[in-house]
Amino acid sequence: MSRITLLSLQVLVAVVTLGLWQLFASVPVFGRIVLPPFFFSNPVDVFSQIITWFATGVIWKHLAITLWESILAFVIGSGLGILVGFWFARQPRVAAVFDPYVKMINALPRVVLAPIFALWFGLGVWSKVALGVTLVFFIVFFNVYQGVKEVSTTVLDNGRMLGMSERQLMRHVYWPSALSWMFSSLHTSVGFAVVGAVVGEYLGSAAGLGYLIQQAEGVFDVAGVFAGMFVLSAFVILIDMAVTVVEKRLLVWRPTTAARD
Repeated sequence: MSRITLLSLQVLVAVVTLGLWQLFASVPVFGRIVLPPFFFSNPVDVFSQIITWFATGVIWKHLAITLWESILAFVIGSGLGILVGFWFARQPRVAAVFDPYVKMINALPRVVLAPIFALWFGLGVWSKVALGVTLVFFIVFFNVYQGVKEVSTTVLDNGRMLGMSERQLMRHVYWPSALSWMFSSLHTSVGFAVVGAVVGEYLGSAAGLGYLIQQAEGVFDVAGVFAGMFVLSAFVILIDMAVTVVEKRLLVWRPTTAARD
């Protein structure tokens, strides 16, 4: 499938979905509105709200704060996940000792941690960053750990037979093996970094997209709630595109799908 065809189909899905939403929210079907505007709003009102936010400049402050919190959570959580994942994979005894504790911490509901982080770090940026880090870290950690563990024993044996040191093995064997797993997790963790920031803002803050959504919800402004969610979605897609650019540069050695076929 060509890139233009794929993009056209993706746009078509969005247009059809928004069209059906507008139709069911404004045109009676069998004598009744399927999606009452009070509960579901409609695309016209939602996008009017988004345009108003950007035209008046109201959203820029909130967007900048959420962006900063998300980037910090993403960078710190990913960095820690990569380092600890490599360490555990290369030190089986350490991994065996800490395995139950890692699983126990990962099982904790993050929403429960949000008030604790607010108590520790206050209602500023760092409580939201801490919540985002807890979401991002485990996704990256488990993928990097598995990526290093999945290194081909044949490649390792050949490298050692050629006289490669542990440092060379790390650079030329372990690292390339983990990269594919790592970037797969980074694409997922982008959304979780934003979720952590927004949930933290929603529970307690004075600015940010989560705060904006919470304020709209407080006055039953459904269009404002959906507008905030649409801005968030676009925001995540842009960050994910940046990760994809970096991925293509670092994994330039990896054959394309056509080449593999």
